[in-house]
Amino acid sequence: MSNHEITLRDVYVARRRIASLVSRTSMVESPELSTSLGAKVFLKLENLQHTGSFKIRGATSKILSLPDESRARGVITISSGNHGRAVSYVANKLGINAVVCLSRTVPNNKKEAIQDMGAEVVVSGETYDEADLNATILQQERDLTMVHPFDDPFIIAGQGTIGVELLEDLPEIDTVIVPLSGGGLLSGIALALKSADTAIHVVGVTMERGPAMVESLHAGKVVGVVEEPTLADALMGGLGSGNEYTFKMIQKYVDETVLVSEEEIAAAMVFAFRKHRLVVEGGGAVGIAALLSEKVERFGQNIVDVISGGNVDIPALMKLTQDQNAG
Repeated sequence: MSNHEITLRDVYVARRRIASLVSRTSMVESPELSTSLGAKVFLKLENLQHTGSFKIRGATSKILSLPDESRARGVITISSGNHGRAVSYVANKLGINAVVCLSRTVPNNKKEAIQDMGAEVVVSGETYDEADLNATILQQERDLTMVHPFDDPFIIAGQGTIGVELLEDLPEIDTVIVPLSGGGLLSGIALALKSADTAIHVVGVTMERGPAMVESLHAGKVVGVVEEPTLADALMGGLGSGNEYTFKMIQKYVDETVLVSEEEIAAAMVFAFRKHRLVVEGGGAVGIAALLSEKVERFGQNIVDVISGGNVDIPALMKLTQDQNAG
């Protein structure tokens, strides 16, 4: 599939490919958000996937596309946590050796989850980009296959299967709100929805601290950003100097981008827990943050917010909840 424009057909092929390992997640209405916005707001619960995030879709799509000889040699990836967990899970299920490279900023709960699923974890570098460089060196030294976290057509097609499910469960969808980091998730979903109807409004949301894709969009080219500590740790990292797919696809398909503050992310995480009894990590809560803070410029009557992950450190979530109670 490489070196050609990714199409809706690729998404459907990925959907069939991943069906044995990936759950079709449920979608629930948020009565509180619906009332406050005067529209129907639904939450797509990718935090309920086996590995706690949407990343299992793309990882499964990519690994199952590999020829036998590549699988036999093993795979390697770079991750801010959730993708590494997904690669580790899929590799374990298929009996494939996996190496996951992390920076020192990845939370311990995510690192331990990756190790528990059997992957070799290599921690190096203070930033995602430094860990990425190390992964490239290790890949060449060990002759492993890279399972890129976002800029890969099989990954993007796998994430796009969410868009197909949204169309089936809510054909009237007119706005989708999606967390944005490297852009694999947003590219795939936007491709699927825009293939059905170009009028569907596609919104990408990320944190104010180090928003690599948004800064790149403003510059009209891929640019580097300084990584800063954030509750949305799953969204940290750059786009890579050799970005082939996601930057162009975000430029083509996405109508609006929104930045949310750390305070808004914290409030969204607590909202999800209190109102829906959902455990949502910071990166998965940015869409709720954008809606609660009324930062989305335009939306219709049928809105879906993709809750991309729930791999938060539980004591940290409890502390945020207590702090809000105290406040």
